[in-house]
Amino acid sequence: MRILEGDRVTKHFGGLTAVLDVDFHINQNEIVGLIGPNGAGKTTLFNLISGAHTLTSGKTKFNGKDISALKPNQICKLGLARTFQLIKLFGNMTVLENVMVASLFGESEHVSDTEAEKSALELLAFVGLGDVKGTPARELTLANQKRLEVARALATKPDLLLLDELMAGLNPTEVEKSIALIAKIRDKGITIFMIEHVMKAIMSVCHRILVLHHGVKIAEGTPEEIANNEKVIEVYLGE
Repeated sequence: MRILEGDRVTKHFGGLTAVLDVDFHINQNEIVGLIGPNGAGKTTLFNLISGAHTLTSGKTKFNGKDISALKPNQICKLGLARTFQLIKLFGNMTVLENVMVASLFGESEHVSDTEAEKSALELLAFVGLGDVKGTPARELTLANQKRLEVARALATKPDLLLLDELMAGLNPTEVEKSIALIAKIRDKGITIFMIEHVMKAIMSVCHRILVLHHGVKIAEGTPEEIANNEKVIEVYLGE
């Protein structure tokens, strides 16, 4: 079953075309990767899906519902959450408070403070941040700030999670832990669409990979197919 679909998704910023006629779909319980050179349009596509940008043309559908014209908060309440390439935490709030905010305001139904705290504590344990729940978010390491963003997104109880470069800037040990976390999230029944430059991660956890170049989808396939695609090697992977 397709949980997310895009039909000829296009975005122009003035005279610049950031995304052009991109067709895509994500099946339920898949982990799908999105790769391409810097400036390829990957984060713009995520912004279009999540409602941060409006489409110039085309259509996006989530669980069969047209979400092309919806606002980010409306899309989130339908069950589509995301993290950001540039971390967007409430730095002066504690780790626990950051996740509680998402639980209180991100879900489609009303949640009490007690329920939000219980859910937040469970999620912090899940992502490995239970021991730093009282720490201000700004004091966390980069790896833990990224984990906190994941916990905050999960607090909205999504069916689909968009991960934008979760592993950027992490060391090899932290990358391995992030790969394991992604697998754990999928095991909870959450579908994942992820932008990533760490090829080890993309190749090891994704069922399919989409490749963008200058805003155009140039390839789609299994990790093995993408790794051997001559056009992808030429514009992105290298020899």
